Amino acid sequence: MRLFFKQYSITILIGLFVLVAWALFTKYASWINPVIFPEPFVVWMSLQEKAQELVSGFISSMQLLLPAYVGALIIGIAGGVFFGLHHQSRKILMPYFHAFSPIPPTLFIPYAIALMPTFQSASTSLIFIGAFWPIFLGAIQGVLLIEQHYLDNAKTLGLKGFDFLVKVILPASSPHILAGAGTSLGMSFLILTIAEMFGASSGMGYFIQYYADFSQYHFVLAGIIFNSMIILAFMIGFDKLKKRLLFWTNMKTESK
Repeated sequence: MRLFFKQYSITILIGLFVLVAWALFTKYASWINPVIFPEPFVVWMSLQEKAQELVSGFISSMQLLLPAYVGALIIGIAGGVFFGLHHQSRKILMPYFHAFSPIPPTLFIPYAIALMPTFQSASTSLIFIGAFWPIFLGAIQGVLLIEQHYLDNAKTLGLKGFDFLVKVILPASSPHILAGAGTSLGMSFLILTIAEMFGASSGMGYFIQYYADFSQYHFVLAGIIFNSMIILAFMIGFDKLKKRLLFWTNMKTESK
C-alpha cells in the first residue's frame, strides 16, 4: 500500500484537487447551473442509490462487448498473421485494408439496424468492426517487423507449420498485436456506449441516456463516473496482462 501511494501520489493529489474544485465551484459559483452540475455529495448518493441498476447495466453491456471483442481478437490475429506471412495476398488487398479501416464503425449503424435481426446482434457487429481493424493491422505490422535472424534460426532448426507459428511468429509479433488489442479495447467501449445510448433497453450507455432524457443529471454523472471506473479497471487489467505476456520486453528495457 505504501508503494502504491508513493508511485501514484501525484495522481491522487490531482484527483483530490479536481474533487475539491468541483465541490467549491458547485457550492459557491452562482453562474453554475446546479441541475446540470450537482455537488459531489449528491452524485455520490446517486451512485449508491442506483448501484444495483448500474451493476445490472454492466452485465448487460458485457454480453454485447465480450463476444464481439473476443471474436475480433481471434479473427484479427489469425487474419493479420496470414496476410503478414503471404506477401502476394497482402500486396493485392492492402489498399482495401487502408481504405476501410479508418471508416468509423458508427457509420454502419443504418446497415446494422437494417440487416441484423436484433439490437444485440447489430451492436455486437458494430463493436466487432471497431475492434477488428487495430488488432488485424497490428498483427500484420508485427509479422512484417520480425527480425530476419529469428526467421533464419527457425529455418535452421527446421521449424515449420504450427511449431513455427507458435514458437516464432506469434511471440515475435505479440508486442504489436497486444498494442492493437489495447486500442481495440478502448474503441469497443466507445462504440458500446454509443450503441446503447440510441437503441438499448439496458446497459451502461442506456443508463446515462435514460436519465439525461429526464434531466436528472445527478444520475447522469453517477453513470459517467461508473463507466469511467469500469473502463479504467479493464484498461489497467489489460495493461498488467500485457506486461506479464511481454515480460521479456520488460527485461530488455530494464537491462538498458
